[in-house]
Amino acid sequence: MWCFVISLLVGVLLVIRISQCVGPQMYGLEGDWRIKNFNGSISLQGKVPGCVHFALFQQGVIKDPYYRFNDLEYRWIGLDNWSYSRTFALPSNISTWQKVNLVCEGMDTVATIILNDVTVGKTNNMFLRYVFDITNLVKEDNFIQVAFLSAISYASQQSAAHTAYTVPPECPPPVQKGECHVNFIRKEQCSFSWDWGPSFPTQGIWRDIRIEAYNICTLTYLTVTPFYVKNDHQWGLEIEAFFEVVCSESVDSNATISIPELKTKETQKIQLLPGESSSVLRVTVDKNIPVDLWWPNGHGNQTGYNMMVQFYFDENYIIERSTKVYFRTVELVQENITGSSGLSFYFKINDLPIFLKGSNWIPADSFQERVTTFSLERLLQSAVDANMNALRVWGGGIYEQEEFYNRCNELGIMIWQDFMFACALYPTDKDFIESVRDEVTHQIRRLKSHPSIIIWSGNNENEAAIAKNWYNISSHKQIYTNDYVTLYVNNIQEIVQAKDKSRPYITSSPTNGEESVQEHWIAENPYDNRYGDTHYYNYTKDCWNWTEFPKTRFASEYGFQSWPSFNTLQKISIPEDWSYYSTLSEHRQHHLKGNKEMMSQAEIHYHLPHSADPVQNFKDMVYLTQVMQAQCIKVQTEFYRRSRSEIVNKLGHTMGALYWQLNDIWQAPSWASIEYGGKWKMLHYFAKNFFAPILPVGFEEDETLYIYGISDLHIDWRMVLMINVYQWYSLEPVCVRATEYLTIKAGSAISIYKETVASLLERCSSCTRQSCVVTFYLQVYGQQYGPTNHHFLSSLKDAVGLEKPQLNATVNHQGEAFTITVQTTGIAPFVWLDVGDIAGRFEDNGFLMLQKTKEVTFYPWEPTSTAELTKALKVHSLLDIY
Repeated sequence: MWCFVISLLVGVLLVIRISQCVGPQMYGLEGDWRIKNFNGSISLQGKVPGCVHFALFQQGVIKDPYYRFNDLEYRWIGLDNWSYSRTFALPSNISTWQKVNLVCEGMDTVATIILNDVTVGKTNNMFLRYVFDITNLVKEDNFIQVAFLSAISYASQQSAAHTAYTVPPECPPPVQKGECHVNFIRKEQCSFSWDWGPSFPTQGIWRDIRIEAYNICTLTYLTVTPFYVKNDHQWGLEIEAFFEVVCSESVDSNATISIPELKTKETQKIQLLPGESSSVLRVTVDKNIPVDLWWPNGHGNQTGYNMMVQFYFDENYIIERSTKVYFRTVELVQENITGSSGLSFYFKINDLPIFLKGSNWIPADSFQERVTTFSLERLLQSAVDANMNALRVWGGGIYEQEEFYNRCNELGIMIWQDFMFACALYPTDKDFIESVRDEVTHQIRRLKSHPSIIIWSGNNENEAAIAKNWYNISSHKQIYTNDYVTLYVNNIQEIVQAKDKSRPYITSSPTNGEESVQEHWIAENPYDNRYGDTHYYNYTKDCWNWTEFPKTRFASEYGFQSWPSFNTLQKISIPEDWSYYSTLSEHRQHHLKGNKEMMSQAEIHYHLPHSADPVQNFKDMVYLTQVMQAQCIKVQTEFYRRSRSEIVNKLGHTMGALYWQLNDIWQAPSWASIEYGGKWKMLHYFAKNFFAPILPVGFEEDETLYIYGISDLHIDWRMVLMINVYQWYSLEPVCVRATEYLTIKAGSAISIYKETVASLLERCSSCTRQSCVVTFYLQVYGQQYGPTNHHFLSSLKDAVGLEKPQLNATVNHQGEAFTITVQTTGIAPFVWLDVGDIAGRFEDNGFLMLQKTKEVTFYPWEPTSTAELTKALKVHSLLDIY
């Protein structure tokens, strides 16, 4: 008999090894299923993994759910109860196996599973792996049905049954156009709507489902945790294997662990008890064999080693797992800081302090089956291409698919992993807590082997919700505080600390960390800049004024909205929608007053568009919101990066900047830097510069211009700072200054230049704040190192001498990429290159053009040609919208 031995954990890809032996057999149930609504009026074929909405769309029953107002038009889908069914055949000897299970890796969400007319189990948690014993039910020909209950109905029923007290919020704000009581169902919280996304409460089999038949035992999880013994200068691995043992007596096995590249091979005896059983294997690597470590992007390689684990139960029964293992340590440092009250909050990877640079990740689609390998790769590679080294997997979405974490391992993207609780209080009745405990246990076992994950966080903003009385609960605060401690401390924290000692856990984000612990888990002010991490949003203050931003230890959320490009919006709209004030524009904006706030913020420093053509005016306004967003987050991020090495007024030592948010779930105004579909907004191009490994940053304080040198490098660099001042009307600098050689310290941000604005203006004759702009960059041996940065001395709407230039561009094919040569007759701020629907990214975009000619590389993601690019290419600057 042939047996299929399947690797599910840690490694970069699912590995299936087929050997001639007797061992567990897997029979996949993916593919075509019959989907019906409750009264049978709709019946169609749909794919598994998948959901009802997408099946309806694929079969032409509904149009694109993202088109115009279809999120409201198709609300009936989420309110109906749907079923999935199919027949399947198994080998004639299926009844000879000691145990046959139905394994469900992801059921969305509330379902009853019926096999051959017998109910085998029920589900109510989207994030759980369910296993049902079907040994006595399966035969050669089988019929399976999965009957789903509307998630909306279930959440409402659970809320109504919780009669002791309300658990807020009951419903999302009306502007979000969502469903109620999402906190009563263990399901993707944003599927009921969010301030950047639609309400599509899906139903379906969203991950793998299969039949598993075995004798003796089966391996359910295999986790691998590296450890380093400092005194011995030696690396090792702790391997924990989890089994389901069908035998009535204990089972012995020889376990062989092989890591050929490290010349490591050991065999250890294990004994497994009946039922659920586990065994821990510890393997050390010869200290004379060099081990390459896993490092975050920008700090080193992401070396992994192939490991094979084989469990021999007898000569005919073997279970194997092939996986990739990595070596790294992580530490969250919260300690006293000289000159400051409070505690630090930063991460050490392999004993090196690392400044986290990145963003926040939300689900890439409302319908997970549309998140392809290609789209996932494009988003994660885009993060790396923008010099990011970290993403926070936000707690209102999903625990991502294995491929996401595998790719983050390979790319060096550190993951701040929230558990899936966000912006709400939650019930703590027995059934809910038991489900959460199972969920947390499953996800830790599934994910702990990934080196990319550096921290677990209990929830998103729920400590702040109680502390700041978001839901008017002050009269019953103790009840909700008790629930909070029950859920995130007594249960989730307890499980994390027992099952994963390799990385830190915090109860919430934002939190004061150790200070929140001292204040019995709910700090008086979870946004205290002296502790932990902070979330900060302010849309009314001038975003160019860096003094408005918190000098925090760690900025884990901050941001400004913008609109996606016209090409992205065009796919889901019609001409009557192409206005900043259209009904669709208001419908897509799920943040209260969001469109007005974007316009008001833009108006502080730029003139608003005033084209007589309403469609052109809409395009111009979309572009201006992206200019505003990019410049705002540039100023804020540069403030955080230059605060890493200093304490000012007892605040500082900022060691992380994760702006909100990386990606979009649909085509709408949001905080994202990458549009739905993968197109980079101007912000993402700016991020590539403001997250550069070495960067000069300019700012003003007390009428003085300061320039800081920021370095993420591991060694000191001797460099020269070049400062050029231009008058807005000329492409020739009015004055140039080169400093003496400066030392940019490794892993630091230090002041490298200081000059009063009055002195600068006097030195550069004819300059005023309104007529000139300052640019600067670093040089090593006469060659520029890192990006050119700039500092505006006044609002651009007050600029004197800034005239609309003539801009044109030509395209040339260069290997696998294209060179765009841009020419200008004058200085052009925020030059934007756009190739419409042609997928790809530019080397640079949204730039301040100070030379007559600039070459920019375009990297296509799909095949294209010089002719297609030339036809699609459009180039304009801020001055073209007036």
